[in-house]
Amino acid sequence: MLMLQGITYTHPNGKILFEGLNLVINKHDKTALTGNNGTGKSTLLKIIAGVLQPSAGTVSTDNKPYYVPQVFGQFNNYTVAEALCIADKLQALKQILAGNVTEANMVLLNDDWTIEERCTEALAHWQLNNISLEQKMSTLSGGQKTRVFLAGIAIHQPRIVLLDEPSNHLDTAGRQLLYDYIQTTRQTLLVVSHDRTLLNFLQTICELDKYGTTVYGGNYDFYTSQKQLERAALYEHIRDKEKAHRKAKKTERVTIERQQKLDARGRKKQEKAGMPAVMMNTLRNNAEKSTSKIKDVHAGKVEAAREELDELRRELPGIDKIKMAFDNSALHKGKVLVRAENINTGYNDKQLWQQAINFEILSGERIVIKGHNGSGKTTLIKLLLGKLHPSSGKLHLAIGNAVYIDQDYSLIGNNKSVYEQAEQYNHDKLQEHEVKTRLDRFLFTQNDWNKSCSSLSGGEKMRLMLCCLTIGSTAPDMIILDEPTNNLDIQNIEILTTAINEYSGTLIVVSHDEYFQEQVRVERVIEVSAGA
Repeated sequence: MLMLQGITYTHPNGKILFEGLNLVINKHDKTALTGNNGTGKSTLLKIIAGVLQPSAGTVSTDNKPYYVPQVFGQFNNYTVAEALCIADKLQALKQILAGNVTEANMVLLNDDWTIEERCTEALAHWQLNNISLEQKMSTLSGGQKTRVFLAGIAIHQPRIVLLDEPSNHLDTAGRQLLYDYIQTTRQTLLVVSHDRTLLNFLQTICELDKYGTTVYGGNYDFYTSQKQLERAALYEHIRDKEKAHRKAKKTERVTIERQQKLDARGRKKQEKAGMPAVMMNTLRNNAEKSTSKIKDVHAGKVEAAREELDELRRELPGIDKIKMAFDNSALHKGKVLVRAENINTGYNDKQLWQQAINFEILSGERIVIKGHNGSGKTTLIKLLLGKLHPSSGKLHLAIGNAVYIDQDYSLIGNNKSVYEQAEQYNHDKLQEHEVKTRLDRFLFTQNDWNKSCSSLSGGEKMRLMLCCLTIGSTAPDMIILDEPTNNLDIQNIEILTTAINEYSGTLIVVSHDEYFQEQVRVERVIEVSAGA
């Protein structure tokens, strides 16, 4: 069992990230921890793992959790064995087998005589047969580092496993191994992930937001259906408050008009009655005070209704606030944009692909490029963009304007402000207030316009990139997305999906995220395979 009681975490600058969190995860439960970027999911996982200490509250477990982090750079100077915290145990076993049977070595080994066999089997299972335990972590790719830590689960055999974005750097084969493990394990799991396929293998979703945690007893599909019901209820509540706001304004207007008519009628009666000027002034002052008081009362009601409405609108998900405006008028569906005839590329007579590639890409198609890591997917993208030329075969390109959006959003200039970046795409010379209105539609408020792009998160850069595309005069002929979901939370993946589905041009996707491929309606596959 894993129990969190009153967990609070405060940043060194004094800002509270979350406060008073309570959560219980029972033995054998498989739970996802979801929430928008910045809510503190990774921080909470580190607290449970003992990497960070909470500002307040307690973490209770019946077994030390095993933690697979999202970032591995801190392990670059470690060997694989050191990163997995088994180097001392392996050294003790080696010493004992060599005849150095000391008490210290026996304590370090702790009767774990099968440690070497488990290491060999675990690394082989995660397709790391060529990786040595003495190898430096810095020599491994991101996917290999992830697999090393996943192999550590079978080596350490913990009861509780914490996984932070475990599928981020994995190719399709690696993801399948991960999915198989999650489906079959009896260990208690707490997983932070934006991988919707993975989330559907977990039986409980725990959402973390500024109010705390909300538990949904079902997988991701169940969670989304519940969120849709909540969203529908929120919209209904907003409509009710809009009616109340309109009614309050109408009541205010009618009441004031009625009072003004009564005041005017009273003044006429007073004038006909020949009332002394002093008394008329007193009555007029009293009437003005009464009218002013009525105005204040109704203005207060109108303001209260408006504040309630604004508060509810702030609760709307970001995807419901964003307005897309792609101009697709210049796109011609069915036009041949790319024709590749027996193309290959390489150096010194060594070709990259096992077989030369043949394909056509027509305007309006949605295509995924697939292949294992190192199979040449990025090279194919460079060929499509005209940045490389094939060493053999013919490649015909008729792409007027292609936009390549990589997972780091390199098109965003880190030396620019948010407004300056948007202005760079303002080919139609929109007025400043129009550009800022577009930014506001993509959730960049006045407080963000002068913010440096270098300080933006992956999700913010993605939204800014989409905003820039809508500011541009026409939609590009082709958009190429390279692992677009790797650095995004679920809300921003949904924003990207909605935007791409409003675009009618040609879409090329390089992604291992099959759920995303399905959502953006990929129609066919171009598969590449590197030579031996």
